[in-house]
Amino acid sequence: MSLWKRTLYRSACLALALLVAVTVFQRSLTPGQFLQEPPPPTLGSPKAQKLSGNLVNPKSFWKSPKDVVDPTPTASQGPQTWDVTTTNCSANVNLTHQPWFQGLEPHFRQFLFYRHCRYFPMLMNHPEKCGGDVYLLVVVKSVITQHDRREAIRQTWGREWESAGRGRGAVRTLFLLGTASKQEERTHYQQLLSYEDRLYRDILQWDFLDSFFNLTLKEIHFLKWLDIYCPNIPFIFKGDDDVFVNPTNLLEFLADRQPQENLFVGDVLQRARPIRRKDNKYYIPPILYSKASYPPYAGGGGFLMAGRLARRLHHACDTLELYPIDDVFLGMCLEVLGVQPTAHKGFKTFGISQNRSSRMNKEPCFFRSMLVVHKLLPAELLAMWGLVHGNLTCSRKLQVL
Repeated sequence: MSLWKRTLYRSACLALALLVAVTVFQRSLTPGQFLQEPPPPTLGSPKAQKLSGNLVNPKSFWKSPKDVVDPTPTASQGPQTWDVTTTNCSANVNLTHQPWFQGLEPHFRQFLFYRHCRYFPMLMNHPEKCGGDVYLLVVVKSVITQHDRREAIRQTWGREWESAGRGRGAVRTLFLLGTASKQEERTHYQQLLSYEDRLYRDILQWDFLDSFFNLTLKEIHFLKWLDIYCPNIPFIFKGDDDVFVNPTNLLEFLADRQPQENLFVGDVLQRARPIRRKDNKYYIPPILYSKASYPPYAGGGGFLMAGRLARRLHHACDTLELYPIDDVFLGMCLEVLGVQPTAHKGFKTFGISQNRSSRMNKEPCFFRSMLVVHKLLPAELLAMWGLVHGNLTCSRKLQVL
């Protein structure tokens, strides 16, 4: 055979083999698999990999605001249901070798032991709260043992409205809870809570302990829940279960606001200093936060935020280590986004007057003009609600809106 014929024969064989290989490869894949991009590599760092499966690049959040391109979140991002079904978390025992760790009180040590455990399974869920045309979602941080507070709220400012007026949608209410902190009480309180939820269907509960140092978990769990189930909610009010709220004033304040705004309004603290005294409830060791002051933040007693900003907060908070003071932690998340919380004199999360003996703190005419006042016991809330919405005559009306 001549050299030219041998070359032609080899070329034909090679082309035939290539054709067979491509055919076999295509038939081994479905059309969807063939068109998919390859999956991203698995990241080894637990800080970079979240249980939600939605990876966020932490570096993008630490750029200056002018450098950050912040796309509007869409409903298709992230999981479509709560995707954490098991608790698989062990204590970070390396902390026991740190001298400063030994001097902390037990609840603080427990927080640091499990700070890397970010998300837990849901025990009670009501995604239907976001169905239909909902304008304002009222969210209340509560504790499983405080049934009387939840009941007082349901009878007063937590009542649901089918319409917020002016062509706006409904007002819906939810309570955020963990589990009983004492093991011997857990079964009992869980049974009571199940009955309560069957009556009202307004409880979101996750499988972590209800404690002061786990309040930050409630923040991030709610933000994740909101991102999954309520991506189009225009506005959210979030507060404690011992506050007085005037829903009429809240809605009047929101009348000229747009859901696309970077709205985060409340009783804002500027340049608050971390407390270094170990006997204080809010003690923070310098090794945990070394700066002289906190970023601006709204007191956790109650604040309003736009729904779009809340979804951005969810992704921003996922770039930060959990912090034991929940309202300060949200201020840190806002700082990541370059958003400043707005102070409003109608939010009184330290009482109308910080002088606890002041008559102003018991005066219903002041309450009628406020948006949020902290704090009241259930009996005080019911009594004040009755006074404010009764035949109340005031010499003058305060202009706070």
